[in-house]
Parts: sequence; C-alpha cells; structure tokens
Amino acid sequence: MLFALVSAFSLSQAVRTVAAIMAAPLQAEFALDAQALGLFAGAFHFAFGAMQLFMGIGIDLHGVRRTVLTAFPIAIAGAAVSALSTSFNMLVAGQVLIGIGCAPTFLVCTVFIARYFPANRFAAISGLAMSLGGIGLLLTGTPLAWLIEASSWRMGFWVVAGWGVLAWGLIWALVQEPAHPMDALKKKESVRQALAGFGALFTLPHTWGILLLASVGYASFVSVRGLWLGPLLIERHGFSLVQSGNVALVMSLVSLAGPPLFGRLDPGPATRRRWLTGFTLLLAGLFAGFAFTHSALIDVAAPIAIGLLSGYMILQYADVRAAYPAAMTGRAMSVFTMAIFLGVAAMQWFTGVVASMATARGMEPFTAVLASIAALLAAGALGFRLLPGPPKSA
Repeated sequence: MLFALVSAFSLSQAVRTVAAIMAAPLQAEFALDAQALGLFAGAFHFAFGAMQLFMGIGIDLHGVRRTVLTAFPIAIAGAAVSALSTSFNMLVAGQVLIGIGCAPTFLVCTVFIARYFPANRFAAISGLAMSLGGIGLLLTGTPLAWLIEASSWRMGFWVVAGWGVLAWGLIWALVQEPAHPMDALKKKESVRQALAGFGALFTLPHTWGILLLASVGYASFVSVRGLWLGPLLIERHGFSLVQSGNVALVMSLVSLAGPPLFGRLDPGPATRRRWLTGFTLLLAGLFAGFAFTHSALIDVAAPIAIGLLSGYMILQYADVRAAYPAAMTGRAMSVFTMAIFLGVAAMQWFTGVVASMATARGMEPFTAVLASIAALLAAGALGFRLLPGPPKSA
C-alpha cells in the first residue's frame, strides 16, 4: 500500500524538477526571462503548499485513500493542459492544476507511516519512502533531456499524464486503510472544527521555529535541482542539454541515498534539533562556496554534495512527529508540509527576481542566486535555534 502511495509522490517529485531541464526550450518558445522562469517553477509549489491544510482536513475526515483518489485526477488534467499550452499563462495554469492534484501525495505517505508503523521506525521508513519517491527526480535528468531532444518538452508532460493514470490505478487497486482508534472521533468533526484544530497549531510557540526551518531546507535543494542547475551549467560552461541532464541525474541519484542514511543515523530527540541546526548551517556554507567559484569541476561537484547532504532534512519529520501529541499528528504534518512547499515556491520566485535584478545590473545572476539561498538557510537555522522549542513532554 505504501508503495502505491509513493508512486503518486514520485510523480510530484518529477514535476517539481522539470524546470531545470525544460528551461532552455521554454525560454526559447515563450521568450521567458529569469523572473518568468522562476514563476513557472514556483507555480506548482505554491499550489501544492497552499492546498496542504485542505488536504489535511480531507485526510482527517475522509481518510488517505479517498483524499488522494479524489485530488489526483486534477494533476493528470494539469499535465495535459501544460502539454497543450499555447501561452505562458496557460503553461502556469497547468502547473497550478498539477500542484493542486499532487498536493496530498507526500502527506498521505507521512500520515500513513505515522498511523500504521511503529514510532521508532518513523524516520527510517519516511526516509525510505522519500528515497523511492526520488525516482521521479531521476527521470527528469538525462531521460527527460533525451526525450526533449528527440521530440519536445510537450512530450514530457504527456508522459507525466500517462504516469498519473497508472499511479491512480495502483492506489485504487491496492490501498485500503486499516482500522485506527482515532477514526471514529475524527469522522465526527465538522470542517469548521477541523480548521479550528489547525489554528490551534499556530498558538503553540514551538510551531514557528519548525515552520521557519521547514521553509528553507528543502527549498534550497529544489531551487538548484529543479530550476537553476541546467541554466547555470549551460550558460556558465557551455554544457549541452543532455550533459546538464547527466549532472542532474547524478545529483538526484545521490539524493536518494540521503534520506534513508540520515533516517538510520537519527540521534533521537535529545540531540536531533542540534543536528538540524548544524546541518542547515553546513548546507548554507556549501551554497556560499558554490556561489563564489566559477570552476566547472566545483559547479558539477557542489550540486552532487548538496544532493547527498539534503537527506538530513528527513530528521525534521521525526522532530515534528515528536513535537506534537498523537491526535495532532496529521494536522502537524500537513502544516509542516505546507511550509516546505510554500517555501519552495517563495524561494524559486525570489531567486528569479534576484537573477533578473543581477542581470539588469550587469552581474552574474547565478552568484547572486546561490548567495541568496545561503543567506536564507543561515536565517532559517538561526530562527530554529533561537525560537522556543517543543516542551519536553511533547
């Protein structure tokens, strides 16, 4: 059942990273500047993140299976709209539809794991699920570059639509939810009561530090892998589309090893939050070094290192699970996931603005983009460290 749910999540992983490989053909066809490219990449994540509260309510009231089966056809329709786009606005609309349809795909995995697997295996199994979902990242590296060169970027979206149909069929055929003690209580709630339950999360002081760190960690990885990697390698070093796809493929491949690795290394609640702060600062330092060098070797090696190191973010899922009582797990995970993907949308849009401003001033845009990501990571780590943590009894 978890594998069937992950098949839908892997599609969302693919869509969130297509911009890095599609950037050049999209810029050529629709005359996009860096800011428009950032808007295109961010549209999916904005819709994905904005829908998390509603998907969390859906899961609480109607369960994992019904929620994902109802929403996911919207993603299939969005892929078709993207493939048929005749304007930039239509292309963005397609991305928004895909984001809405994919919104429950990772949340249903984390809630399913939290509800039906032992607590001491949560980090390891979540890491495994994230790693399997990362297969979608592999397909938007070299395979997508080959497909675009052999046909067009539109064919990439038709493949996404077909993949979506298969994933929906797997979930419909395989996923059945075991009985859970909380089910009866949750199904008695109204939508208004469910919304009030989400509001209660924001009254807890430790929620804000969690959300601040969540909004920058994964966003830094996706902003490079999903948006800037291809343009950087092509414009800085004259790489071909397939060559930049090869680097994206290797970055994605090593990123699959990170979540299960860090999941197994999880130090437990006593020191987990210190690990999160330290690894976030280490990632910020890596981005800063990446920003101010222009060596082809470093520009290939740094994304690969970022891909592996990004696996530490799986520890924050375990931190969130430990920070709230069991009755709030589903809602806490959905708010946390919302922060992650709104953070991705904001960072991709913001770095697009940064790149456009740098270009207008005659500066190298990628230096400005990577330096801004480093600064955001450092700010996120500082906020997580200084803001109140969860009570010891959480």
